[in-house]
Amino acid sequence: MKKQLVVVTGGSGFIAIHIILQLLNQGYSVRTTIRSQAKEAIVKEMLTNGGITDFTDLSFSQADLSSDDNWEETMAGATYVIHVASPTPKLNFKNESEMIRPAVDGVIRVLKAARDNGIKRVVLTSAYGAVFAGHKNRTTPYTEEDWTNLNAKNIHPYQKSKTMSEMAAWDFIKKDGHGLELSVVNPVAVMGPVLSAKYSHSNIQIQEMLEGKIKALPKVDSGYVDVRDVASLHILAMISEKANGERFLATTGETLSMMDVADVLRESFPDYASQLPTKLVPNVLIKTAAVTNPKLRMIASIVGGYAETSNEKAKSLLNWHPRLAKTAIIATAQSMIDLGIVK
Repeated sequence: MKKQLVVVTGGSGFIAIHIILQLLNQGYSVRTTIRSQAKEAIVKEMLTNGGITDFTDLSFSQADLSSDDNWEETMAGATYVIHVASPTPKLNFKNESEMIRPAVDGVIRVLKAARDNGIKRVVLTSAYGAVFAGHKNRTTPYTEEDWTNLNAKNIHPYQKSKTMSEMAAWDFIKKDGHGLELSVVNPVAVMGPVLSAKYSHSNIQIQEMLEGKIKALPKVDSGYVDVRDVASLHILAMISEKANGERFLATTGETLSMMDVADVLRESFPDYASQLPTKLVPNVLIKTAAVTNPKLRMIASIVGGYAETSNEKAKSLLNWHPRLAKTAIIATAQSMIDLGIVK
């Protein structure tokens, strides 16, 4: 029997590599997109570190979200597409459209190619950023029913880009999908094992904490989830009948402050305890500094904010049961220490 082919976009990314790993282990054939041939070696290195020894069922396609080239060939013969790739956010953008436009255009480009090549379903990696921003005085956990309020003040362009690209995807399916199915996964902060020293930067705060580079922490609460569980949720969203037309928050349902994260590291890695931060930065200081430092703008937009989330839908509809946030945080740090990333 011929194996079902799944296209995974952006194969060298942190979430994508774990999705590819699980798909190969589950007997699927995978074609992944990379922006340059140089990334092929990195993808193979990460998969090898993840335990894959045979690359027979893995192929590569060079395709970029900003161009129509090669998307037709990428989709040929595939049953499913898991669209994880996302344009890298610029810190020093001149205006919002520099972040928003490429995100929206990229999603539509992938959906069109999927529709035109008879793909059954696309699973889109969106973000918690498309759910929580711009809600004042919140007292109940965020669910899949919630959408970021684009009219609110101080919404960071990254959250806007995630929200608008997801909205564009649902709109496309409704008006131009012609039977193409869509499911969406919205992860909170993603932790878990990194598979190479050339890892994605989603976990850099753990490395910086362990290296003593962060002297004080902002008062930011967040949900955390293990990348292995984010990957498994994407696959459940791909194959489950019930997942069609639905979005799923990938969260453990726990909320941790950044100090809680530091405390987990302190308890689990006593050798690094002296490096880990114990002080908090007042919210007002971060907000003031963000006026002149664009790197702090995203943090400034969420300090002191409410961040409770519910994973009831993914649990009840797809029987998804993630490991604890603490487990994910420890796995991140352990992998970084093992790979020599933490100096």
